[in-house]
Amino acid sequence: METNSISTRVVLLLLIAIQLGCQLISCSVTYDGKAIVINGRRRILMSGSIHYPRSTPEMWEDVIMKAKEGGLDVIETYVFWNVHEPSPANYNFEGRYNLVRFLKTVQKAGLYAHLRIGPYVCAEWNFGGFPVWLKYVPGISFRTDNEPFKRAMKGFTEKIVNMMKYEKLFESQGGPIILSQIENEYGALDKKFGAAGYNYMTWAAEMAVGLRTGVPWIMCKQEDAPDPIINTCNGFYCDAFKPNKPYKPTIWTEAWTGWFTEFGGAIPKRPVQDLAFAVARFIQKGGSFVNYYMYHGGTNFGRSAGGPFITTSYDYDAPLDEYGLIRQPKYGHLTELHKAIKRCEPALVSGDPTVFSLGANQKAHVYYSKLGHCAAFLSNYDTANATRVTFNNKHHNLPPWSISILPDCNNIVFNTAKIGVQSTRMAMLPTNSQILSWQTYSEELTTSDEDSAFTTFGLLDQVNVTRDASDYLWYITSVDVGPSESFLHGGEHPKLLVQSTGHALHVFINGELSGSAFGTRENRRIKYKNKIKLRSGVNRIALLSVAMGLSNIGGHYESWETGVLGPVVLYGLDHGKRDLTHAKWSYQVGLKGEAMDAVSTTGMSSVEWEESSLIAQKNQPLTWHKAYFNEPNGNEPLALDMHSMGKGQVWINGQSIGRYWTAYATGDCRRCHYNGNYRPTKCQVGCGRPTQRWYHVPRSWIKPTGNILVLFEELGGDPRRITLTKRSMTSVCADMFEYHTNITNWQTESNGKTLPIRRPKIHLQCGPGLLISSIKFASFGTPIGTCGTFQRGTCHARASYGVVSKRCIGKERCAVTISNSNFGQDPCPNTLKRLTVEAVCGPTSRG
Repeated sequence: METNSISTRVVLLLLIAIQLGCQLISCSVTYDGKAIVINGRRRILMSGSIHYPRSTPEMWEDVIMKAKEGGLDVIETYVFWNVHEPSPANYNFEGRYNLVRFLKTVQKAGLYAHLRIGPYVCAEWNFGGFPVWLKYVPGISFRTDNEPFKRAMKGFTEKIVNMMKYEKLFESQGGPIILSQIENEYGALDKKFGAAGYNYMTWAAEMAVGLRTGVPWIMCKQEDAPDPIINTCNGFYCDAFKPNKPYKPTIWTEAWTGWFTEFGGAIPKRPVQDLAFAVARFIQKGGSFVNYYMYHGGTNFGRSAGGPFITTSYDYDAPLDEYGLIRQPKYGHLTELHKAIKRCEPALVSGDPTVFSLGANQKAHVYYSKLGHCAAFLSNYDTANATRVTFNNKHHNLPPWSISILPDCNNIVFNTAKIGVQSTRMAMLPTNSQILSWQTYSEELTTSDEDSAFTTFGLLDQVNVTRDASDYLWYITSVDVGPSESFLHGGEHPKLLVQSTGHALHVFINGELSGSAFGTRENRRIKYKNKIKLRSGVNRIALLSVAMGLSNIGGHYESWETGVLGPVVLYGLDHGKRDLTHAKWSYQVGLKGEAMDAVSTTGMSSVEWEESSLIAQKNQPLTWHKAYFNEPNGNEPLALDMHSMGKGQVWINGQSIGRYWTAYATGDCRRCHYNGNYRPTKCQVGCGRPTQRWYHVPRSWIKPTGNILVLFEELGGDPRRITLTKRSMTSVCADMFEYHTNITNWQTESNGKTLPIRRPKIHLQCGPGLLISSIKFASFGTPIGTCGTFQRGTCHARASYGVVSKRCIGKERCAVTISNSNFGQDPCPNTLKRLTVEAVCGPTSRG
């Protein structure tokens, strides 16, 4: 206890000394042609994107610490203007929007921060991060040489910078922020807008530098970024990128770990072997800063998803999944990569590489320092064939599309294609919490709220009417039908044509759903043309236009139109077609349930909930549902299984989980391989299933009892089949060759003596509260298959199952050495063997 107390005091004194040192000698961040320079030292920096609004404050410390343990030095985040200034000069920095708390959590973890102020963010975020009110500033034009826009942009940027200065969060003040970004991916628009674009870009750069933060500013994807701004790269690969001046470092601001998902599309996956290859290739060519976009993607809570059509999940196939859990093998393999790169840092920051050819598609990049350090990267760009190369009088085998790292120019400690960490299999499992006491409320379709509705001739843009206060806008008109119309006497029913820029459309005729139509992210225009049932007399046509997030990218996207803009035409009447486009239309913003605060948890809602039979209600469109549940046992992340529903939105205790939509995924999920250039369609999963079935419910939103679930269903579904599930690890797999090399068994010298090479080990670890309950598969020999489908090969050690079971069953973690002696004897001499294991994880007796 005394030792721990002394250690704690020493750490505290050290932290105080560092803080005082920064105040006295001024901590500094500069750069040169090799790297970012922090307090006089060049650094190779590994960074990861974690967006604070896409997780909860209760999650921040956990995901940031996991990022640190994964070998990151820096946490990157955008700053989201629309959540911080929802109306002019009305600011919000509370809860998930507490930027200062997030950055201080980063600082507490001992990490740096990169603050991408923008304030345009793209990021598949609603309206690209701009507040919708900005669109209505008189005379404004976004992201160009426009005084109203520049005035607003400067005001918000100054607001953020001054807040950071007040909290002493820049590194120059002893804080964590070492870099800031102004604008975002503007290069293409710069060229498109011509002189106005260039003038705006240079103004933004000068404005940012003039704020005197004491740290460098960057512009990503901006080839002509003026000094001292550093231009940087975004993409799946950035090894061909060079900054626009030789005295600027080579920075990769977005190394895409996967890709976003859109409703109706398959889920993209990026193999970690390819991602590691891309990062190693960037570093070997002189790169010094890599930021993974995303490292933890999180969730698009509420109506924050942009696009449109972006899913509520922003998982991004990141090393930490949507729920903040470690995704293996991606997390572990990148961790090993970071360790290997860090071992090379003294040589990497000392100069440029010497490049040697090792074959037609093979090269060696070798770095030397004046102090005698040497580091080498051996690359094989062949996408199909492994090769054997000779370097420093040693033979090395290189798998296809891979890079081997040698921190001492002699021994390989890491190869991008050889995974030496476990894989995990995750599943959504039932909880012990039941959802009970369902109640319903149906939207009234035959009348409108005269206090909030208005009438005009012609069709109006949806956002201009709603100002994005709701996803929903009613377009309502009426049609008189004479009693002599032929379709009333056995003729063919007329057809209604509605063209909309959507994003979804529900057509109601006299209070009954006639049909729906949906756009896609690639084709947002909707064409609805179907037969409708009219009656003699006055017929009410009500079109419910539904937004699925506002556009977040494109030139002057603030001017893009949304909603039912026509034509709207009725065909098949006796006197020909009737064009309703310029008829008298009534407009109603939002739903009655929204106006009556159906999601309220205070009992102040004016909604009259009905305790009615759900059998009769389950297929009713435009219906609100409400139920109650208690907190489930355990501490695993939670999610609602919404597969029985159609499309809508859902709330827990008044907080919006987001939009849901059981749209079935189309794509090509037949094959995936790591080698060769990656693209989002190359590796997909989930074809033929709902793009998103489970919706994250943060534990911090849950009370012990009496939790309120409210959902609004647009199409109809069966809420009785909604369940609360938990995300849990079901099994872990390891698959490693007997001569696998990594940092832990690297041959090193200590006190002048060469240490023996340690045999590699497989490491298995179940999640918190779980133990290895059984061994599903174990084989030392030549097994085949992948995690979940392993099979014995022609060579197999009979003792495999017994050895692994003895070492692992009943433990949270275990390690098994890969050697002939460990399994009794060599099962197949002169053959390269591997140890392959799948272990089942189960709850402990406490769980």
